[in-house]
Amino acid sequence: MLTLLKKITLPTLALLLSSMAFAEQPGGTYKFDTKGTHQFVMFKISHLGYSWLYGQFNDFTGEFIVDADNPENSQVTAIIQTASVDSNHAERDKHLRGDDFLDVKKFPTATFKSTSIEKTGEQTAKITGDFTLHGVTKPVTLDAKLIGHGDDPWGGYRMGLEASTTLTLADFGITKNLGPASETVEIIISVEGIKQ
Repeated sequence: MLTLLKKITLPTLALLLSSMAFAEQPGGTYKFDTKGTHQFVMFKISHLGYSWLYGQFNDFTGEFIVDADNPENSQVTAIIQTASVDSNHAERDKHLRGDDFLDVKKFPTATFKSTSIEKTGEQTAKITGDFTLHGVTKPVTLDAKLIGHGDDPWGGYRMGLEASTTLTLADFGITKNLGPASETVEIIISVEGIKQ
């Protein structure tokens, strides 16, 4: 046994240990951290071409299932409560909830379910999935980045991702004329998942 240990160099041992740690830790199901609110679905849209309007959805849930050995087999799902839209202006939010825009009484949720994942780098990927908004389902591709993963101070294991995409409002049946500068909206998603 001692002879065998002598043959294992320190770099080889370090590589073996890191491979074991990666195999044991990142794979699994991660629920979005709704309790700690370490999650954001934000949007950015031009106002008349003169400035940017920012907002977010305060109420959403989701999970990602990570296949550490084959990242392309991983999955992401999310459900957004559209009435939770928040642009920091009560009257504007009331208008956004109405039938000119989100029509939240008729379409109370927006959903995303991944259909494929293409790894584009060590920490990046394109996540394509079916996005349903305003009663319309379209394929959408998110540019995603792994922020980090590891043990948390409470005995759990966490992983953080950020992703973004740009949507054309008319593609989802939102046809209110806001001018040519406001035909698209940028979506930014930042989530921290807790391993189950």
